[in-house]
Amino acid sequence: MNLTGILEVVRLTDVGKRRDHNEDAVASDVESGLLVLADGMGGYKAGEVASEIAVLTLVSELREALLNMPAGETDPDTGLLRESIALRDAVAKANAAIYNVSQSQPQCAGMGTTLVAAVFTDNRVCVGHIGDSRLYRMRGEAFHQLTEDHSLLNEQLKSGLITPEQAKQSHNKNLVTRALGIDPEVELELHEYDVMPGDIYLLCSDGLSDLVEDEEIQLTLTALSANLELAAHQLVQMANDNGGKDNISVILARPLKPFPRHRGWKHSLLEWFKH
Repeated sequence: MNLTGILEVVRLTDVGKRRDHNEDAVASDVESGLLVLADGMGGYKAGEVASEIAVLTLVSELREALLNMPAGETDPDTGLLRESIALRDAVAKANAAIYNVSQSQPQCAGMGTTLVAAVFTDNRVCVGHIGDSRLYRMRGEAFHQLTEDHSLLNEQLKSGLITPEQAKQSHNKNLVTRALGIDPEVELELHEYDVMPGDIYLLCSDGLSDLVEDEEIQLTLTALSANLELAAHQLVQMANDNGGKDNISVILARPLKPFPRHRGWKHSLLEWFKH
């Protein structure tokens, strides 16, 4: 389905104040409802290679597939939308591509990347992530993190080894427990959520979430909700004002109206017979 004119998207990436190059990569394809953000890691500029491979692979694998995918179909084995399965398969290809380059190019050995991706379809959003890049949703006054970090810090929090206050001072913030391209296979965490017009979705790298509290992000999105471009620039500026120790990337998306799939005459006939 074509979401042009339905999905408003703004994306922004910034090198920050302490890095000399940007290892984040962002992409969006409004027509197919695809958003992708990756935060690379590795030796000098290797993380940049990993995040770029991830983003380019997902866009090239998914764009045409999403535009031509039949309406609202689910996978019989998992119950997930076919869009979620397509996202999972594309991520597997990206993982293999990054891993193969890291194995064959000495300067790229050990490189990897976090990933967060969203596919909007049929009044829903399919969310897949690996690592600690995040997706948040603001619905009215409610602001929630929809992804759960794959990180040592989050494992310590969940097990009660440290408190949220201790976590803010932790030196383990950047230690991820899952990343794309490190191993021959990787597990993508997948979830699906209902979408409402006016929701604001924020995809971001830890360059934002490590330096700007969730409450500050929420206040910024509330105050600047009428202008997503300005909101994105303000979020990046806040991270830089707080030290800018890492690359900072954000994607903001807002559905402007409902976007149910047109299911065609066969579906309409089946619905008629049901009633």
